[in-house]
Amino acid sequence: MKHLIKPALWAAAVAVALLLIVGAAAARRRTPVASAPPPAPEVSVLTVVPETVLARYEYVGQAAASRSVEVRSQVTGVIVARPYAEGTDVAKGTLLFRIDPTTYEAAYRSAQARLANADRTLARLKPLLAARAVAQKDVDDAQQAFDQAQAAVDQTKKDYEDTFVRAEISGRAGRAQLELGARVTGPGDLLTTVEQVDPIYVNFSPSDEDLLGLRRDIADGRLLLPPGPRALAVRVALADGSLLPAAGELNFADLAVQPATGTLQLRAQLKNPQHALLPGQFVRVRLLGLKRPSAILVPQRAVQQGLTGAFVYVVGDSDKVAARNVVATSWDGGSWLVEQGLQVGDRVVVDGVQKVAPGQPARAVAYRPALDSAATEVHDSTLIAPPAVPLRIRSRP
Repeated sequence: MKHLIKPALWAAAVAVALLLIVGAAAARRRTPVASAPPPAPEVSVLTVVPETVLARYEYVGQAAASRSVEVRSQVTGVIVARPYAEGTDVAKGTLLFRIDPTTYEAAYRSAQARLANADRTLARLKPLLAARAVAQKDVDDAQQAFDQAQAAVDQTKKDYEDTFVRAEISGRAGRAQLELGARVTGPGDLLTTVEQVDPIYVNFSPSDEDLLGLRRDIADGRLLLPPGPRALAVRVALADGSLLPAAGELNFADLAVQPATGTLQLRAQLKNPQHALLPGQFVRVRLLGLKRPSAILVPQRAVQQGLTGAFVYVVGDSDKVAARNVVATSWDGGSWLVEQGLQVGDRVVVDGVQKVAPGQPARAVAYRPALDSAATEVHDSTLIAPPAVPLRIRSRP
């Protein structure tokens, strides 16, 4: 009996030990294991350093001939010749139309004959007056007849010469309004138009709000005019984005703002030897030489839009991300001009904005604009230079 009890106790002890081992393992499985925090996301940042940059002001303009002359005939008659080719360049004095000269030539010759007769009569009477053979009145009448004959010659000569309708200026002659065989009834009939397109004008009209902003920025020192007394220069871009080779300059500003549109008309003059710009074309006019001191440019993708307006993410000294409201006033190439909200030394997140949120840590690395295609965009015949390390917002040279 005693031998039977010992194996039973041994089996019970083993069972209890197994239960304790299994319970401890289950408890270990139920105990949560502390996990390591995820690594801070990597973002590229750009260090803010204000510098002087070119200010960009662009307006829609329309080209116009620098001179436009309507060609009209001073005499009546039938058009018998039109030697010019429509749409071609003509020099000043080029014959454009010929009016039938028959009657005018006959009148001119008749006037010349009367003048010759009056001249002979006057020449015959003057010696007789000296000899007191004729009265002074006879000589005076002869002189008057001579003067009238001379005036008739001058008038008929002008009428005859007016049958040759010539270009008053050098330029491009337009389409003929009257064809060969048509009768011209006088100066009221337009024959064609000659327009001078080299140089050419470009008219554009900034709003009064833009002008007020310009004047205020200049007065406050936020906008610098080019040095010297020369007029403000402009560049003109065509509809396809190409720039005219030569820059122009402002040569006229209207005296008052147009009340109907709230704009002030300005005019620029440009060289146009190849006639790349024609009257009536719409272009973009860019003012040159204006500079903004202490300006801040940030890449376009760094500026986000929220419910309260534009903002950027900045990485603080503790490597924590914060949202910063900014005032971005204009877009130049691939960058925004930020006038409010950023300070010197701020580290603006450029790449990786989708990885972070305010209050989260971030690992900041230097932004490399050399890899940014926007940094190679050309404006005003200048290139946005990629900054060297340490990276900063650079001015355009």
